[in-house]
Amino acid sequence: MRTNFFGLLLLCFMMACNSNTEKKETAAAPAAEKTAVDLPYKASYTTDWTQDVSDADLKMVLQSYKDWENNNVPGLRSAFGDSLMVDMSDGTHVNGKTDDIVKTFTTYRDSLTSSLIKMDSWEKLYSPEKKESYVVTWYDQYDTFKSGKVDSASYHDINQVKNGKITWYAQYKRPKK
Repeated sequence: MRTNFFGLLLLCFMMACNSNTEKKETAAAPAAEKTAVDLPYKASYTTDWTQDVSDADLKMVLQSYKDWENNNVPGLRSAFGDSLMVDMSDGTHVNGKTDDIVKTFTTYRDSLTSSLIKMDSWEKLYSPEKKESYVVTWYDQYDTFKSGKVDSASYHDINQVKNGKITWYAQYKRPKK
C-alpha cells in the first residue's frame, strides 16, 4: 500500500512539473509569433509609439495643470513655447503668439474663484517615425465661477512637446452633468 501511495505521489509530482513547463512554452510561443492582422483602416498619422519622452517633459506638462489650478498664469506661460497652437473642446482653433493666447486664458481664469483638477492618468507618447513627443492626460476639473456657478467635466488633453515646451494643446471635454 505504501509503495502504491509513493508511486502515485511521484506520478502526481511529475505531472505537475511537466504541466508547468508546457504552460510556460505555450505562453511564450504567441509572443514570438506575430502575424499581421488585416485591419479595416490604415492610420494616416502613425501607429508606432514608444514612451520615449523625458520625465522632465512629463513634469513640465503636469506642472502646467497645477499652475492653472493654483491660478499661477506666469507659471503656466513658462510651459509654452513662443508660439502655440490650441484646439479647444468647443471647436475654437487658435494658432499664434503664446503671449496673445495666454491673455485669453487669463481672462477666463480670472472669472473663476477656484479650479480643482483631479488627474486620473497620463501617458507619454513618442513617434520615432515623426520624431514627435506628446503627453496625453485624462482628468476631472471642477471650476467655480465668481457668480457661484460650478462647472464640472471630464477631460482628455493632448500636449505636444518640442524642446521642453508645449507647442500644441488639444482639449476634449465631456460635461459631468
